[in-house]
Amino acid sequence: MGEVLTLDHVCKTFGKRPVVKDISFTVQEGEVFGFLGPNGAGKTTTIKMILGLLSVDSGSIRVAGHDVETDFEAAMSHISGIVENPDMYPYLSGYENLMLQARAAGADEAKVEEAIHLVGMQQRIREKFRTYSLGMKQRLGIAQALLRNPKIMILDEPTNGLDPAGIKEMRDLLRTLAHERGMSVLVSSHILQEMQLMCDTVGIIGNGELLRVSSMEELTRTAGAGLYRYTLRPMEQAADLIRQHYSDRIAALDAGVADLRLSEEEIPAFNRLLMENGVTIYGLNVASQSLEQSFMELTGGGNVIG
Repeated sequence: MGEVLTLDHVCKTFGKRPVVKDISFTVQEGEVFGFLGPNGAGKTTTIKMILGLLSVDSGSIRVAGHDVETDFEAAMSHISGIVENPDMYPYLSGYENLMLQARAAGADEAKVEEAIHLVGMQQRIREKFRTYSLGMKQRLGIAQALLRNPKIMILDEPTNGLDPAGIKEMRDLLRTLAHERGMSVLVSSHILQEMQLMCDTVGIIGNGELLRVSSMEELTRTAGAGLYRYTLRPMEQAADLIRQHYSDRIAALDAGVADLRLSEEEIPAFNRLLMENGVTIYGLNVASQSLEQSFMELTGGGNVIG
């Protein structure tokens, strides 16, 4: 797989306030890249720079090898983006809207039909845009973006306002575009559970700095390294022991389950403490973390939107 999008030491300052600080990452061909950050972290600013809506103060952004600053038209010919809800003519049908966009993009009717099929809009495409649900409008917006045959699509909060069925449809569509069509997708969302199901790679930004970029599998696996899940009885007695002797190792303490950060060398002593005090170990497993847990640890919590 080749690199479709490359950010190399990108910085952006508003006034005297640095908003994006020396960010570097790549998006590969045919992957869904999740871009996450708390409110005010610099995520939306970065997306706008990628789309050429904001200038880069220093560093470079390349799309399919073309620099966004110095070779803007060539770079933008390989990218499509939906930053807000798709804006189309409400009194025209979905098909009519797409045909107008096709003329502007130099696409023929066959390309329009292909895009309609890809987003699953065949049954409703002749109806007025104003009658569409938010999920249908989002799908039509993606169909519009596909008319330009982009190498990468940038989507800012594409599942915002969708019901669970609409969110699953969007997830399946984006994964199909990436894994079956070879298109790269950079997507942001505040629904971390959904991002975990959708993305191949995740970049997490906080306070303008890129905190981590890794595959989803690696992030959820290595973030859980040294995290052990105990199933214990009686839990009340176990919880008292844990709080007394291992309070700084607690990751979670719920009814019947304790997640603790321990080294392998510490496990025998911890197990012995439990058993000597009448606590029975019913289960012990290496716990993998969710994307949400990893996100909270890396960013120190906070609202993911922004």
